[in-house]
Amino acid sequence: MNQVFALENFSRKAFSQASPRRGSMMLSMRDVWRQRLQRAEALAARGDSMSQLLAFYAALLRVQLRLYAHLRASHNGAPSGALEQDLPALGSELRPALLAIAQAAPDALATAGQQLGDAGQAAIEDALLSFWYAPSDRLFYPKALLQPYAQWLAEAGITPRGRELARTDNRCPFCGGVPQLSVLHVADDSPAAGGGRKLQCATCLTEWPFRRVLCAHCGEEDERKLAYFHSAAFDHLRVDACDTCQHYLKSVDLTRLGIAVPLVDEVAGAPLDIWAREHGYTKIELNLVGL
Repeated sequence: MNQVFALENFSRKAFSQASPRRGSMMLSMRDVWRQRLQRAEALAARGDSMSQLLAFYAALLRVQLRLYAHLRASHNGAPSGALEQDLPALGSELRPALLAIAQAAPDALATAGQQLGDAGQAAIEDALLSFWYAPSDRLFYPKALLQPYAQWLAEAGITPRGRELARTDNRCPFCGGVPQLSVLHVADDSPAAGGGRKLQCATCLTEWPFRRVLCAHCGEEDERKLAYFHSAAFDHLRVDACDTCQHYLKSVDLTRLGIAVPLVDEVAGAPLDIWAREHGYTKIELNLVGL
């Protein structure tokens, strides 16, 4: 797999320390959920093959935005960091949020959501607690419902209590979550900045610097075993793959498209996930549309 090749408009290139070309404007934490929603709605409105998927993701983001706003308005904006203590802040919002997501979801996911909703408030809270302490990208509803809470903690600077997860370089320094995606910003020359590359946490959505020539799953740093795959159809997206562990994640290059919203554009690049899977790679963390 070390040779350069092209397949169906995909090309493989070696990882490079080269800096991205242009800068991008940082998103305000206050507006980030609304910007995600607006981006998903705009992409869904294009009417292409990804529109149905993005319409579902927009519906999901709409619910997450409501949950986030509700959390910000509760507790005078001061979470405890212990999910058991903070769950009452979500309270009666949880079941309606879950059912609203299920109503917009594909059939199998809708059925699972309806079943969890029918099980009642205690069952929903138990599912959230189980996910919080032992995360899995297969647990769609807990992940979707807890992302706003986790970002609320990150915004408030309240460290999660009792969530004993590893804090290695490829894990979120705030909550210990695994990366959902990689973001390429304009390069910062400082060694700690990672050459303009950051990982974004799948749980609390925090970004942290990460070296450009380094596998985000196994830590491989041999350039001959690392590559990215790019398609002209997604000029600002790429698949960052490792031949050592056979894992990958997608990168969103904000220097190529400054209006991109990484979490949303990563979903819009679903064909790249399908291609990577067909070529033997496993994603580090499935996104909220299961790809």
